[in-house]
Amino acid sequence: MKVLMVLTSHDQLGNTGRKTGFWLEEFAAPYYTFKDAGADVVLASPAGGQPPLDPVSDLPDFQTDYTRRFSADPAAQQALANTVKLGEVNAADFDAVFYPGGHGPLWDLAKSRTSITLIEAFERARKPIGFVCHAPGALRHVKAASGEPLIKGRRVTGFANSEEAGVGLTEVVPFLIEDEFQALGGHYEKGADWQPFVIEDGLLVTGQNPASSEGVAKVLLKLLL
Repeated sequence: MKVLMVLTSHDQLGNTGRKTGFWLEEFAAPYYTFKDAGADVVLASPAGGQPPLDPVSDLPDFQTDYTRRFSADPAAQQALANTVKLGEVNAADFDAVFYPGGHGPLWDLAKSRTSITLIEAFERARKPIGFVCHAPGALRHVKAASGEPLIKGRRVTGFANSEEAGVGLTEVVPFLIEDEFQALGGHYEKGADWQPFVIEDGLLVTGQNPASSEGVAKVLLKLLL
């Protein structure tokens, strides 16, 4: 069982002068959920090497058992520091793909032709694809074999408008996932702000927020086992 995890390489939070990147919990929880199930996990990013960590996600308030485990795991830190370039990845080599969030993906993975093509390859091969929090934004330009948006007519979730407002970034992000998914014809659903909420629609699995990251990983594993 081989799982690909795709992280952002984007580190600028719009024009705010603040840093962004991937959200630590959304990487750590799925990473260990996959590893503990015996999966071979490969990490990739558009630029390769060390993906940018959203510094806010490393603050004490956002630490979990998984993030603490990562901070004490030199092997995992080494793997993260040496992600492979996304353009060198072949979907045929993997059984599933998972995209952690953080705001970064809204800028790079959402419009990366390499990422779009990769997701489409997994989908066409009928392999599970998972996304959490802002990472579902990577589905924005992904097409089904029919040429229609992949999420059209499908149940999906992702970071809610109310959650984006809660972190004060509604006017900063390039698009709002909830609005964009509805515009694309997706059946967007959400749970309570900041609470675990995972949607499984066939082999497409999406989670609403950081609290949903372990849940998405567990559903992906269920689909693989």
